[in-house]
Amino acid sequence: MKEKNVKNANNGHHEVANTNQATLNMVFQDNALLPMLFGQDDVHLARIEKKLSVTASSRGNVLALTGEKHNIETSKAVLEALYDDLKKGAEIGPAQIDAAIRMLGHHDVSDERTLFGTQELVIKTLRKTIKPYSPTQANYIQMLGSNEICFALGPAGTGKTYIAVAMAVAMFNSQRVEKIILSRPAVEAGEKLGFLPGDLKEKVDPYLRPLYDALFDMMPGEKLTRHMENGEIEVAPLAFMRGRTFSNSFVILDEAQNTTPTQMKMFLTRMGQGSRMVITGDLTQTDLPKDVKSGLGDAVRKVEGIEGIGCVRFGEGDVVRHNLAAKIVQAYDEWDRKKKNNPAT
Repeated sequence: MKEKNVKNANNGHHEVANTNQATLNMVFQDNALLPMLFGQDDVHLARIEKKLSVTASSRGNVLALTGEKHNIETSKAVLEALYDDLKKGAEIGPAQIDAAIRMLGHHDVSDERTLFGTQELVIKTLRKTIKPYSPTQANYIQMLGSNEICFALGPAGTGKTYIAVAMAVAMFNSQRVEKIILSRPAVEAGEKLGFLPGDLKEKVDPYLRPLYDALFDMMPGEKLTRHMENGEIEVAPLAFMRGRTFSNSFVILDEAQNTTPTQMKMFLTRMGQGSRMVITGDLTQTDLPKDVKSGLGDAVRKVEGIEGIGCVRFGEGDVVRHNLAAKIVQAYDEWDRKKKNNPAT
């Protein structure tokens, strides 16, 4: 960013109206944090400029933001949230910047402390602290805390499973539940199991690997191994759930779009006292045969609205992976819409 002289910087905030444009000056007290806040060669400021249509220019510890009033106020809130995170020892990168913009760009910025980084919306595990990266993720975290059964629907990359595993680990560490059970329907394995090498565990583990990966992100390896060996944490295919009752457990069924209605009913009725259940899936990505109805969509239609059951729906705007992942989801959705409206295409 180019340096320029900024007058009246000492008051912290100074706006100059010019038709639809305004200028707002921010003063930061800790100069040592500014290189991390602005990024190398001001790359973080450039990202904020591009995404929020503002111009940012710095001189010393004063940053001038110019643009439409709403955009500069949002930029200010984003920078303040990131600055607060740096003061707490957090690291700032493109993902954190995009998350702050997502969280603060669609709400009244005067309410940002209720949306971004508040205690209620943080999940603390032994290895990391999980914060919401989109407003829908914030609603999801709140829903997980207030409902015994929660459905999370939407495309890959929205954090449905990752946040659920984080909440499971947090509740397990605080002794609010005694067990964590993570499951997936191994639809592909049902077709190819006989051709895979190894025993049954080795055959199905590739389909459960994303769940293992999430657990290792939340808990030190030696602790996780010990809890899995003594049965306090279990990762198993859905077929292993039949005939059981889950009490004082946090149970997650991932990729639930690949369940049949019978399997889903079986799973939901396993719930015992003191337990939580989270069911995640993407109804547009079912691997079931064409003539088989998805148990996930069937269950949501039948049980949504029952007290104690929550349902959150993620969209393409909630994809928090690489920017291209969101664009790919959008391209597929647009193609499907065109195909539905014009089958001959």
